Amino acid sequence: MHKELKTFGVFVAIFLAAYFLPLATPEFAAETDPIHAKVTSAIIEAFKLLQWYARNHTLACVVPALFIAGAITAFLSKGAVLKHLGPKANKVEAYSVASVSGTVLAVCSCSVLPMFAGIYRVGAGLGPASAFLYAGPAINVLALFLTARVLGFQLGVARVIGAIVFGVIIGLIMAVLFRKDEEKRTAVAMQMPDPPAANRPLYQSALLLIAMIAFLVFSDWFNPGDKIIDLADGTHFEATLQYETLSQYDLRLKQPVLGRQVGEVVNVPKSEIASIVDVDTWVVRVHHVRWYLAGAMGVVVVIMSLTWLNKAEFTEWMGHTWTFSKLLIPLLFGGVFAVGFLGALLPEEQVAALVGDNSLMSNLTASVVGCLFYFATLTEIPILETLMKNGMAEGPALALLLAGPAMSIPSILVIRSIIGNTKTAVFTALVVVMATVVGMGYGHFFAAGGDVPAIQTATTAAAAFDR
Repeated sequence: MHKELKTFGVFVAIFLAAYFLPLATPEFAAETDPIHAKVTSAIIEAFKLLQWYARNHTLACVVPALFIAGAITAFLSKGAVLKHLGPKANKVEAYSVASVSGTVLAVCSCSVLPMFAGIYRVGAGLGPASAFLYAGPAINVLALFLTARVLGFQLGVARVIGAIVFGVIIGLIMAVLFRKDEEKRTAVAMQMPDPPAANRPLYQSALLLIAMIAFLVFSDWFNPGDKIIDLADGTHFEATLQYETLSQYDLRLKQPVLGRQVGEVVNVPKSEIASIVDVDTWVVRVHHVRWYLAGAMGVVVVIMSLTWLNKAEFTEWMGHTWTFSKLLIPLLFGGVFAVGFLGALLPEEQVAALVGDNSLMSNLTASVVGCLFYFATLTEIPILETLMKNGMAEGPALALLLAGPAMSIPSILVIRSIIGNTKTAVFTALVVVMATVVGMGYGHFFAAGGDVPAIQTATTAAAAFDR
């Protein structure tokens, strides 16, 4: 117990440091020491991304997902999971549920990862679990809607179809390639003694999980980030909030201002801002009351837990949650820091220059970038819009949309810890290859002919969720 408390204390200390560390983008004498300036700036950007993750995703997203993963492991019947999601389950049922669940969850990859670990540990087959892992964050309903409105209806439809089909195909291929491993894993699981029968009916466990998922959906409800800003010197402009740290905002401009062009990101200290308000949309209104809605769901979870769970069941739930926390949190934080560092070394203009046509290399580059870099829910869309304005072709744009939401360096590190190096490498390769092929096909048959809806202006993002 003493060791576990020390581990928990280390986690809390790292989280508080990331949350409250004062960060700002310094001005460097790049002309005298460009390499040192770039590396130092990249380190600062890495800490900024980590702070944004701690302030906006850890408590609202990762922690609830860890409790859900613990509950899945503790409360779901092994027999029921094997029957509906196991290697020998009805494939139509298993893959249908796994590939479309993201439309209900409406969460990002860092929420899906703990739940993937939970269902896989309970006994879900590698195929359905892989389909859920890929499709869960890829078909977030808000992201699909915004993609269609901002980047064009055709690209939005392609993303929907590609994400669902991808999930099923990747799951089926993973199941076939690792069939023998799955048979051994299932045999071992079936030989293990069943846990004692629950003292409550199945519907109570289901309602408890539904209430926790509802808490996660509301607590992690995303704000599109469209802002109206007034600076202390009287400057007025609109921008999309990229990241917020303790001392400054990173804003992607929607109009030329402050000597910068549309789509560029500017770092504005909070001390220079007179007011910053959200563009009023129904999604923003829900975001403003999200903690009241999440709190209501939290009260429901507490009441259900006190009423339906005994001490042993509650202890088992917390034990599984803590096990997942020790496994996943260090990998997520380390991966986010790495993405922040690498992202600062690869400016968007350079990335756009590498994906300016629908060639194999352009689509492969977009797929690899999507698999490595971390995109929080909806943030990939304004980033992609800027890349396309800088010359990114539509084939690579779709490739990035298909590879990006489900994969990132943090995701890869976590997946590796759950299913091992070989399966992780194959899963990642499948995502890259399929995103590349579909991107090339889309670019050749749809974008190349020019019959593609024009890219809308950045201000469309605000209208995408308008009432």
